[in-house]
Amino acid sequence: MAAQRTQTLVLIGHGMVGHRLLEALAERGALADPAVPGGPGWQVTVLAEEDVPAYDRVHLSSVFTGTDPNQLGLSTPEFLSGHGIDLRLGDPAEHIDPAARTVTTTSGAVVPYDALVLATGSYPFVPPIPGADAAGCFTYRTLYDVDALTRYAEQAGTGVVIGGGLLGLEAAGALRTLGLTTHVVEFAPRLMPLQVDDGGAAALRATIESMGVAVHTGVGAAEVETDADGKACLLKLSNGERLPADVVVFSAGVRPRDRLAREAGLAVGDRGGVAVDEHCRTTDPYVYAIGECAQTSDGRVYGLVAPGYQMAEAVADQLAGSGATVFTGADTSTKLKLLGADVASFGDPFADGRDGGPRATEIVFSDGREGVYKKLLLGPEGQLLGGILVGDAEAYGSLKPHAGRRLPGPPEAFLLPAGAAGAEPPGADALPDDAVVCSCHNVTKGAVAAAITEHGLTDIGGVKRCTKAGTGCGGCAGTLQAVLDAAGVERSRGLCEHFPELTRPEIYELVRTEHIRSYTELMERYGSGGGTGGSDADAGGGAGAGAVRGAGGNAGAGCVVCKPVVANVLGTLAPELGLRHVLDGEQAALQDSNDLFLANLQKNGTYSVVPRVPGGEITPEQLIALGEVARDHGLYSKITGGQRIDLFGARKEELPAIWRRLIAAGLESGQAYGKSLRTVKSCVGSRFCRFGQGDSVQLAIDLELRYRGLRAPHKIKGGVSGCLRECAEARGKDIGVIATAGGWNLYVCGNGGTRPRHADLLASDLSAAGLFALIDRFLMYYVRTGERLERTSAWLERLGGETDGAGETDGARGLARLREVLIEDSLGICAELEAQMDRHVAAYRDEWQAVLDDPAALARFEPHVAGVEFLEPGRGRAAVLADGTEAALFRNGDGEVYAVGNRDPFSGADVIADGIMGSRDGAPVVASPLHKQEFDLRTGACLDDPSVALPVLPVPTARP
Repeated sequence: MAAQRTQTLVLIGHGMVGHRLLEALAERGALADPAVPGGPGWQVTVLAEEDVPAYDRVHLSSVFTGTDPNQLGLSTPEFLSGHGIDLRLGDPAEHIDPAARTVTTTSGAVVPYDALVLATGSYPFVPPIPGADAAGCFTYRTLYDVDALTRYAEQAGTGVVIGGGLLGLEAAGALRTLGLTTHVVEFAPRLMPLQVDDGGAAALRATIESMGVAVHTGVGAAEVETDADGKACLLKLSNGERLPADVVVFSAGVRPRDRLAREAGLAVGDRGGVAVDEHCRTTDPYVYAIGECAQTSDGRVYGLVAPGYQMAEAVADQLAGSGATVFTGADTSTKLKLLGADVASFGDPFADGRDGGPRATEIVFSDGREGVYKKLLLGPEGQLLGGILVGDAEAYGSLKPHAGRRLPGPPEAFLLPAGAAGAEPPGADALPDDAVVCSCHNVTKGAVAAAITEHGLTDIGGVKRCTKAGTGCGGCAGTLQAVLDAAGVERSRGLCEHFPELTRPEIYELVRTEHIRSYTELMERYGSGGGTGGSDADAGGGAGAGAVRGAGGNAGAGCVVCKPVVANVLGTLAPELGLRHVLDGEQAALQDSNDLFLANLQKNGTYSVVPRVPGGEITPEQLIALGEVARDHGLYSKITGGQRIDLFGARKEELPAIWRRLIAAGLESGQAYGKSLRTVKSCVGSRFCRFGQGDSVQLAIDLELRYRGLRAPHKIKGGVSGCLRECAEARGKDIGVIATAGGWNLYVCGNGGTRPRHADLLASDLSAAGLFALIDRFLMYYVRTGERLERTSAWLERLGGETDGAGETDGARGLARLREVLIEDSLGICAELEAQMDRHVAAYRDEWQAVLDDPAALARFEPHVAGVEFLEPGRGRAAVLADGTEAALFRNGDGEVYAVGNRDPFSGADVIADGIMGSRDGAPVVASPLHKQEFDLRTGACLDDPSVALPVLPVPTARP
């Protein structure tokens, strides 16, 4: 149905799937050129019900956490005007006349069409119970719903979500974010009944309930009871129980919006949905239906966005003339995070031999302590039929492409925790070329491999740009890296493009032995490149609005990888180099946002403050001071797993005032923001416990005060238990100490997280002096030899790869290597390591106090810079332009100034000015401090996702 002349296409609905159709038509060159009246192509009119253009409903819940709704937008005025698309917001279709080929809107407008596409989506199902329409009852599908719910929740205390599926749990997360006591009611006997089985649901429920959300399964909603004002106040359940309910959110499924098709005489499915063929064409050859409103040729209605995108591609092919793409069904695999829990399912997660299908053999791994449940289903011939992953979905990217095929290795390799015997799944070379590695954009392994060869790709970013794989949910990133590895693409041994031949340990040794005192000196002597891409002419144009040239040095060099690493090394070696503070001079331009503001950046752009509480011991006066600070600054307070108190929600300009009050109470920086010692957790030990064999509290305090401020390749955590009952969980720490009748046992290289590992016993029955000496050596050896972001557990296993020891694990060989170096002194460096630690202890200074004593450092905490003349080379600052727009300004070493929007398009937080400035492939870039996506400062384009960009703004002139 390719348009040889200008023809009219009417699209009813401008949601995610409808907008994807417009993009697909534009990609195929099928839209009419507005500059060529009467020329070939489709002239599109879009009839939209909402008063805003298409937006990302998948991430709708992010609005509850501060994302600006505008950041969810999928369309731009430039796209619409450039393709002559007539978007009519707030004027939905009311009637279709197939005989006349016209659509009448609610305003009375009559729009003719040559082809019509229905993309009307679905509507939420609200069970017909008394009180369902009372004030305080909501659905959760649109930006309007989010706004209304947010405003109403300000006066509410308790909320109930009816429905425990995907959307229901998202809604529960939203209520919890809004500060409501939250309940989930699910009629089925388990949560997420369409995605997980009983075992997976039990693990998911335990995780959700541990976060304070009450779960009620196997029970339905019977009535919403109201107060005298007609507002919801109680929810009566089918078992007679009553729950407090100031807010009720209905999330009990959706129904296809097929009214227009029904009234127009088009065929619909028995359970709803406009019936379509494999080309998504309805029973009227001029009318198509895509997305959640369509019942496809396999008899299903798909409620996920990825199948909707595939339907849009099929219709675009029809309208463009080729008709090659068909839709006969879709992969409904899902991987997402709900209320902090990873959940994934793929293939047929319930294959049991019913309906003539193959009967499955189940292989299950379950760890109730960690909330982990994994199940694979294998057919009679060993083929992978499906699977469920809850709590740990890391294997999703490796397993999903094998659905319907025999696994290339034992199933245990995909299920067991990392590091366990037999837990090494086969690589990407075991995948066939037709295996889909990115289901969001239907990209196969073969397509990725071909792009790698054709374009000479060397990293995941290049794969994303060329194939779109990995730009959807991101769950396939590990598989994409595996395909790169299988294609023979060598991972550079160096740190980054600026230090391609140097690893972190090698940089550390150069700085230490050659007394290099700055990033600039290191770059000049050992770096590669260092320019920031030069002028706007390099970006394809003349001098643009977003850049003003000056003169100067080379401060824009480097990147988000090497700058923090060098900052970390300089911080560790500061006593040796005569450096004072991590924010002195050029060092400030190297720091990531956490270290720059000495606090933890949160997803909404605010910061958390964590003072040090050595060993978990705190005075009543300090507790009162913390409470008063939290109250006066409106901060959320939480006791952490490391026995500290975390204060959330501080703006960066508030931080110095908060620090002053905490320091006055005898507290100091806990360095929760740095790659450094975090905490040393303790039990009460022999002070109170009748089983205690040692004073674990005092030892934990002494350890934390000795090693505070020590910067390392990654964070370090410690624990001290007063007896073998191990109440401080010391064997889950990088440094674990347990009291014995003969002294102290030292365990090293343990950690929790996604790859938990028990620490190994390094030495037994040590005296306190012997314990500290050995820990001194251990930490300084790790600081010297650890790679970037390498935890001690991974470091130990890497050390094990350097020695022989047939039959031993890498950890056992690594432990043997540590004993050789740290106890037997095989390298002759033990005294040197201890002396270096002594110098670190002597030079320690509280970093918060150091900022308060330095007016230049304090100036960086002002919310906005007064003018470009106050910009530091290589560092950004926020500024308010004359029209009220908040800009992120950056000055490179040559004096060139760039101005872009300060709002991070992925999170909606105003944080771009706090990102690290550097260069990538010669282009001047800034990395978002939240998730490190990089943006070209000349054009605003995101180099990791071409569909996203920052606005380029005019650079304000310097004051005379």
